[in-house]
Amino acid sequence: MAERMRRIAVIGSTGSIGQQTLDVIAAHPDKLRLVGIAARSRTDRLARQLARFAPPLVSVWDEENARALARTSGRRDILAGPEGLLAVAVDPRVDVLVVASSGSGALIPLVRAICAGKRVALASKELLVMAGELITRLVQEYGTSLVPIDSEHAALFQCLRGVAREEIARLTVTGSGGPLWERSAAQMASVTREEVLTHPKWHMGPKITVDSATLMNKGLELIEARWLFNVELSRLRVVIHPEAAVHAFVECVDGTWLAQMSPCDMRIPIQYALSFPERWPQAVQRLDPTRLGTLRFYEPDLERFPCLRLAQQAAQAGGTACVALNGANDTAVHAYLEGHLAFLEIPRVIAETLDQHTPSAHPTLDEIISVDAWSRRSAEERIHQWAH
Repeated sequence: MAERMRRIAVIGSTGSIGQQTLDVIAAHPDKLRLVGIAARSRTDRLARQLARFAPPLVSVWDEENARALARTSGRRDILAGPEGLLAVAVDPRVDVLVVASSGSGALIPLVRAICAGKRVALASKELLVMAGELITRLVQEYGTSLVPIDSEHAALFQCLRGVAREEIARLTVTGSGGPLWERSAAQMASVTREEVLTHPKWHMGPKITVDSATLMNKGLELIEARWLFNVELSRLRVVIHPEAAVHAFVECVDGTWLAQMSPCDMRIPIQYALSFPERWPQAVQRLDPTRLGTLRFYEPDLERFPCLRLAQQAAQAGGTACVALNGANDTAVHAYLEGHLAFLEIPRVIAETLDQHTPSAHPTLDEIISVDAWSRRSAEERIHQWAH
């Protein structure tokens, strides 16, 4: 693929990662071409992307929104619903599929794209949390590649180039601690929505920003790393690093440590996922080590941040426990964002949902979809009961 233009489709093109992916594509018109975009809603943003890039493939999840976009854009070929999303994912004009949507609706298109031999650049950790064993097996079976966009896993992916699996002692993902790391337990009980959504380092969508505030994001990343790099949970670790300059460490068996450092700019891992195995120049702020000052690293506090503990427990249980964890968390976070749930009730919803679930060790795709739906219904029922 290095010899010719790489044709890119983006699922979730209107979200934060999707928009930055399109910026990277626009910065390399001699190397990258956008051939497909798909989104759940935000048709105004989708219309601007359509006018800017004129991709031949366009899909909107909601059929009414798809019709509205067709009227305003004059395009008669707007795809709709899950079938439209699937059509974008497997179209023969697509070389690389960027999955930038955290929704479970992207799971089947992701699986089908892998089966069609597409290279996948994955920003959605939730899909690997739900179906990591299945996805990684299919990647091997169909001889394609899965390149992570998530900053910590992109860091590990780069550090591990040329490192044999038997040379790995431990992998460490770092986290800034999110907006609430310095808060006491008492202060967290009265934290405002604005405080939760003000991340100190990264500019992200609201769902992932809440996950960063609860540290659930780090728990999901542990599960993601377990599948991406085929490493046992006992060799995975999370550390809090408020400066967010180092995104991951690889500890080798001989005592050597490898680290990846870069500015907090998601365009860097996005571009690497699209350029891999090459590196291309990029106009981003450069990291100046003389200005970094002190770099601090801490063990995470599982008492103040129980979501991380719940994720670790689900990872140990394995199988569909991780599916239930993800579904309950997604439901609880959206309820919080809509004002139906208090911040400290998020882990309670997840814990009670997990308590009601008996995990299946090696789930099929149908089982994964079924447990995902069950966990969301179960979490919604608890939230509704508490509200009344």
